[in-house]
Amino acid sequence: MATILSKPEYEASIAATRDKRMAWWRDARFGMFVHFGLYTVLGRHEWAMAIESWQVKKYEKLADKFLPKPGAPKEWAKLAKAAGMKYIVLTTRHHEGFSLWDSKANPYNAVNYGPKRDIVKEFVEAAREQKLKVGFYSSLMDWHHPDGGAAAYDSAARKRFNDYIYALNEELLTQYGKIDILWYDVPEPMQNWEGWNSLEINQRLRAIQPDLIIDNRSRLDEDFGTPEEHITVEKDRDWEACMTFNGLSWGYVDAAQVGPYSYNAQRILRMLSTCASGAGNLLLNIGPAPDGSVPPEAVEPLTTVGKWLAKNGECAYGKVDRISGNWGYGSGICSISQKKNRAYLWNWIWPRDGELVVGGYTTKLKSAKILATGENIAFTQEKYRITLKDMPKEPQDKIAGVAVIVLEFESTPETIRFPARPPLTQGRIYT
Repeated sequence: MATILSKPEYEASIAATRDKRMAWWRDARFGMFVHFGLYTVLGRHEWAMAIESWQVKKYEKLADKFLPKPGAPKEWAKLAKAAGMKYIVLTTRHHEGFSLWDSKANPYNAVNYGPKRDIVKEFVEAAREQKLKVGFYSSLMDWHHPDGGAAAYDSAARKRFNDYIYALNEELLTQYGKIDILWYDVPEPMQNWEGWNSLEINQRLRAIQPDLIIDNRSRLDEDFGTPEEHITVEKDRDWEACMTFNGLSWGYVDAAQVGPYSYNAQRILRMLSTCASGAGNLLLNIGPAPDGSVPPEAVEPLTTVGKWLAKNGECAYGKVDRISGNWGYGSGICSISQKKNRAYLWNWIWPRDGELVVGGYTTKLKSAKILATGENIAFTQEKYRITLKDMPKEPQDKIAGVAVIVLEFESTPETIRFPARPPLTQGRIYT
């Protein structure tokens, strides 16, 4: 085994390769999260085993009822592609401890029980068929393993458990070809990276997959931050907001119990605009039904977003500038993403009087046009005020009601902030 670097040495080494490794991720902007496991059978919450105090042996019996239909991952991947997503991350093993692959380290898996199939293999093949990058979610917490709790206070148990965690991830990174993302979750019960031996484990895993991107949930910063169920711009690092579609649970929940928490297309685009303005990504979760089918309520919003991105994706995909929140708030209620000398106004309320005013820009404007159609817009500019004039009276986006206007400046636009900032200029939104 290669020499294990010290923490400063390791962090310097991954920083040196980060731009190359993460180039595709920084361009992708939008990915799908898929939570799928035994908890799906219950249809209540992915933490049901803990919340409801299930005994391990009784919970294990759910495996006999976990029978996803063949080809289910193809549905997930096709929807992700149709939604304009560029990568997809699957819960290969959630906190309940059930592995969805053919694991020698963990006999409690989908090949020995339930479907008697390697769901991870099916997932990887489906993702690659749709030309999506592949991510593996891997829980650190494990309610099924006998050392999962004892590791917090018993050094021998900790050693066994850490070896187990490494063995699981080694299998995942050696059995399916090139993997793009390792998405750790819930580093309990250990409270620091030393307890998890993360410094050594992550170096060994990176040796298997040198281009691997790792999140920040093994008690080390690694490659990107993961704000969860809120979208908060992280100013000094790469970040990805993970949000769940139904707003209540990451696993499957019957739509009748979700109601108004479901997302429509415009709400998804609002989240995406905040991510784009802060140079972050959006990882949006679906919880497939017990048979693996996509919840119907997710299909229409996601396909609508995909159609919208097919015409307006320039404002989201690719290298964007990190700007402070959604500055550029105008009379048409706009949020902003920016690339060099171009600012993209994501318009939420179309100005039916034919005029939209944007305050705050001090750089000279060269042109304005509607992104999807290329139609030029007349404008005037005085000091901090840009007025877009003689605009079409009817809203210009028939897909999701979000037209994008491109402002092209002579140079990278500079802005001035006024003392009182409207809410949309903040760097954080709640959904």
